[in-house]
Amino acid sequence: EAVSGAQLIAQALRVQNIEYMFGIVGIPVTEIAIAAQAVGIKYVGMRNEQAACYAASAVGYLTGRPGVCLVVSGPGFLHTLGGMANATINCWPLIVIGGSSDRNQETMGAFQEFPQVEAGRLYNKLSVRPSSLEVIPAVIEKAVRISMYGRPGSCYIDIPGDFVNLQVNKSSVKFVECCLPPPISMAEHSAVSKAASVIALSKQPLLIIGKGAAYSHAEKNIRKLVDLCGLPFLPTPMAKGVVPDNHPNCVAAARSTALQHADVIILLGARLNWILHFGLPPRYRQDVKVIQIDICAEELGNNVRPAATLLGDINTVTEQLLEEFNKRSWKYPSNSEWWRKLRGKIKNNKERSKGLALQKSLPMNYYTVFHHIRELIPKDCILVSEGANTMDIGRTMLPNFYPRQRLDAGTFGTMGVGLGFAIAAAMVARDHTPGRRVVCIEGDSAFGFSGMEVETICRYNLPIVIIVVNNNGIYTGLDSNSWEEMLKFGDPATCVPPVSLLPNAHYEKIMSAFGGKGYFVKTPEELQNALKASVTDERTPSLINVMIDPQSERKKQEFPWLTRSNL
Repeated sequence: EAVSGAQLIAQALRVQNIEYMFGIVGIPVTEIAIAAQAVGIKYVGMRNEQAACYAASAVGYLTGRPGVCLVVSGPGFLHTLGGMANATINCWPLIVIGGSSDRNQETMGAFQEFPQVEAGRLYNKLSVRPSSLEVIPAVIEKAVRISMYGRPGSCYIDIPGDFVNLQVNKSSVKFVECCLPPPISMAEHSAVSKAASVIALSKQPLLIIGKGAAYSHAEKNIRKLVDLCGLPFLPTPMAKGVVPDNHPNCVAAARSTALQHADVIILLGARLNWILHFGLPPRYRQDVKVIQIDICAEELGNNVRPAATLLGDINTVTEQLLEEFNKRSWKYPSNSEWWRKLRGKIKNNKERSKGLALQKSLPMNYYTVFHHIRELIPKDCILVSEGANTMDIGRTMLPNFYPRQRLDAGTFGTMGVGLGFAIAAAMVARDHTPGRRVVCIEGDSAFGFSGMEVETICRYNLPIVIIVVNNNGIYTGLDSNSWEEMLKFGDPATCVPPVSLLPNAHYEKIMSAFGGKGYFVKTPEELQNALKASVTDERTPSLINVMIDPQSERKKQEFPWLTRSNL
């Protein structure tokens, strides 16, 4: 019995329990998407390969099994590089399948010919082309396995155009079973007891929870550790919700103080990169002791020499620490000077934010907008957030109560991920947690990167609530009067500030163009009404375009984007 390359690819993905495929079809991959649907894989046709790749990578983070991004050769493949790099740098499993030119036309200047396997190596853990139809199932198994094993990341599979419709006898194909789940490794016992001793001697301990902890589903054990040892904790942006943000030990509102004065820091699946200021002075003590818990040996010792290194699966190593502390019955005193200092700072910062949130002036500022969003969105919704000020202020103002329910620009600081992430989250939620909503909060600039995915949202009927926080620009913008004045000076290309976008752009009309509901909002009352209507309607996608003060920024920092200290 004969079977085509397209069918072999689809069947092999199915055997590896792949559920979702995102992409844009065309020569030579259309038949692969059709074959995927025939075996029960859900195919979501996107409007740009970049957004398709972001969506597939978010599936990997949310489910622990890679999503697939399917694209055509040449430019189609090149548009996925952003998504591959973002997945690998965030440590999320992803599979990209790219068509490439027919083998018999190689070096001849074939249609969209490009050295795709070679180009893919920089962005992927594995970049490979099957040498024949017979080995396709084995190559796909290997790619899926490598994407998930160890530190997760992206894998690229190159499919020559002539493979897609080529047929081969089933009996000659090397079929393989589904790969085993990733093996779980534990830290060595001596390292665990050393770490526990260092923690027990600490005067000003701090636990930092990273998205590696969220990915490894360590929430139950980390919560137990926090409660058992009474440790103050700080989540990195995407680890919000591993322990709920409203837990009494969360010190996110005193972040700078906590980092600067901690004498012992426990890193749970977080890296000492730019997001954590590299672990170096002046943002940290010169003599800070770092206990590093990571799945990747190469990460251990980066930027700061650790006091103890625990190599292994975050969930399992946390369990090892729990056992150790159960034996020692040590608890950090809640009446310490350190707690007093942290609680004082938290109170101060919360009052400042509250003051800004309750300002009655129009147009609204960021804090007012987020205050109303926080009051009205479901507690268990998946929050997707991107932008500059929108993402940073949103992170402090919008709490997460459950793990893996905040998706943002991540370690790579990628703009343009929002709508792809929201589509992925809505697809996964529909199948795995029906009724859970996705709320996607975008800066107006960030929305522009993949705004046309609104059509995809409407086509698949995904009841996503998109909120565009619109300040007419990147970081800051101009109001319409200043804009008109500016245009009197001549050509906008020479006189308009590079950060400016068109004032009062009606982004909500993009949503209504495709059958969703659009709202244009200028006051807190209008915002409340639009939010209530959008959250109540569980069937229709909506976009709320919220006009805010173009000069609204964070609390008293001049050019916040230049300092990066706000992160």
